[in-house]
Amino acid sequence: MKLAKNIAVLIASLLLLAGCATVTPAQREAREAATARATKGKALFEEKCRTVAGEKIYRTVLDVEGIVLLKIRPKAGERQWADLMWPGAAFAREATANEYIETFLGYEHSSSPSGEPVAPGRRGYIGTDYQPRNPSNVPGYRFVIALDENDGKQYRYTGRWEEPWQYDKTYLRGYIKFYLDKNPIVGPTPRYGVTFEDHLVPEERALGIASSSILVVDLLTKEILGKLTRYAWSPAGPSAANPTPWLTARRCPDHAVGTSAATRKFVDQILIPRKGK
Repeated sequence: MKLAKNIAVLIASLLLLAGCATVTPAQREAREAATARATKGKALFEEKCRTVAGEKIYRTVLDVEGIVLLKIRPKAGERQWADLMWPGAAFAREATANEYIETFLGYEHSSSPSGEPVAPGRRGYIGTDYQPRNPSNVPGYRFVIALDENDGKQYRYTGRWEEPWQYDKTYLRGYIKFYLDKNPIVGPTPRYGVTFEDHLVPEERALGIASSSILVVDLLTKEILGKLTRYAWSPAGPSAANPTPWLTARRCPDHAVGTSAATRKFVDQILIPRKGK
């Protein structure tokens, strides 16, 4: 009995030693480096959130019908979301391509369970769906001017809502469908524009930190009407457990809902959309 017990203790000891032996010096060094990187990155991210990140609004404009989007967020996928040096990392969850344009044309809906309307301190989510029973339905801009990268020309984009059941009975009565219309520009372009600047700071990217700025510009005077600076931090690079770390990164400032329309929700505080449609 005693011999069996001693053998069991010996086996347990050997297994423990074997487990320890699986961690090589190189692996231990890599783990320690990753921990140090995460600690340093977190500290710098929190400092940037306190001292640099945030919204700055210098002047507002009322009753704005249309704006010029000087840049469009390009399409992205898993390769970009895993790339430490991807330029758009700070706005990884923002809509891209035509969907980015649509965020400026869509309605903002309340996300309050009690039905409280959208307010400056209680923003909702942006969608192209018109909800007749939703008391919010805060409209966006009536049109947007944006560049088509395929032909290098600017076009006028508008949103159109129709009830397709009126001419196609396969649709349910009351269903409202959104269409994005693209047409040549007729007449002068809007005075106000929106652009973004993605920052590639090597020493910050090495710590898993990305940043970007949104700028609202008076195209006539070149005056900056407002600026939003955002930082994002991912404590580790891509892994089997988290292959797209930029999608799960911490961000400041951020929105509890409607993260795909973060730029729109900053811009419409400065260039106030005209009410009604």
